Amino acid sequence: MSLSAAEDNSASEIHIPADIDWHMLDKSKFFFFGAALFSGVSAALYPIVVLKTRQQVFPTQISSLKLSLSIMNHEGVRGFYRGFGTSLMGTIPARALYMTALEITKSSVGTATVRLGCSDTTATAIANAAAGLSSAMAAQLVWTPIDVVSQRLMVQDCNASSIKSSKNMIPSSSSCRYVNGIDGFRKILNADGPRGLYRGFGISILTYAPSNAVWWASYSVAHRLVWGCVGCYANKKDEKAVNGGGRGCGYTPNSKEMVAVQGVCAAMASGVSAMITMPLDTIKTRLQVLDGEENGRARPLTVMQTVKNLVKEGGFAACYRGLGPRWVSMALSATTMITTYELLKRLSTKNRESLTS
Repeated sequence: MSLSAAEDNSASEIHIPADIDWHMLDKSKFFFFGAALFSGVSAALYPIVVLKTRQQVFPTQISSLKLSLSIMNHEGVRGFYRGFGTSLMGTIPARALYMTALEITKSSVGTATVRLGCSDTTATAIANAAAGLSSAMAAQLVWTPIDVVSQRLMVQDCNASSIKSSKNMIPSSSSCRYVNGIDGFRKILNADGPRGLYRGFGISILTYAPSNAVWWASYSVAHRLVWGCVGCYANKKDEKAVNGGGRGCGYTPNSKEMVAVQGVCAAMASGVSAMITMPLDTIKTRLQVLDGEENGRARPLTVMQTVKNLVKEGGFAACYRGLGPRWVSMALSATTMITTYELLKRLSTKNRESLTS
């Protein structure tokens, strides 16, 4: 489906490059450039993820600034990259699954909805929501075990480097110490089997599948709205040109304007998605990181126990601990992701001969 924004009854038209479908991509380029570009994005945003994760597991609210200073003072820059190697190891296969499911679903559902007689705007929103849902579910097959290990590494020993107060001690993080990600995988497998690596898989699906569906649907709607506003502005300029004896010829945005619009739309979509799914993300993180006790032995917490502990610690507001870093992380990640993603698709487009053969 091509993305063009124009006012229905105007002489002005916004000429946006057509959307690139799955069959138009050189898959080897797509996955190679994707692995490189998204690894760089992950490295840039990882410190914010560490802040969010620690805020979610602490029993009291700690400001992002205070926590950042504490990590820097006690652990240095390395403290912001605990578990990064493990996370990076999962980025390439997870992103490959994510992007494949995203593009295939978007292309097939988009075509089907147009054939059913839906308008282009509605078809795009439905296709994007379905693509976000399927891509999140596919990626969680890799991301859940990576999350379990990397998040435990993020909070390991952080009681010693946190704000010196008994109130800020993590209640019962995993008692096992991990040397690195590989050691973490091995010890979790020995202790709990494969089930231990997929702790919180259900809640992860419930968090990321609707979050992605909401994000992609919101993004497509915001994209249409923003370009519609730009179209109105361009139409008025064309009308002035026509009235002045000139000729309206439409409007073609440059690359900077396109990136700016994509960034604004991504930030808007991230705000909506973060607010809706934040409680689920907090519960998911605690399920994957914290343990309960039963007869003196460590046991995984249940969803109900996790919710009760959160409400006991700070009421419903406790479910929104780490909202600031998550919102910032999602907005920055989404902005860089969507602009990188569009760049990636254009870098990976087959040449004309390949498309026509």
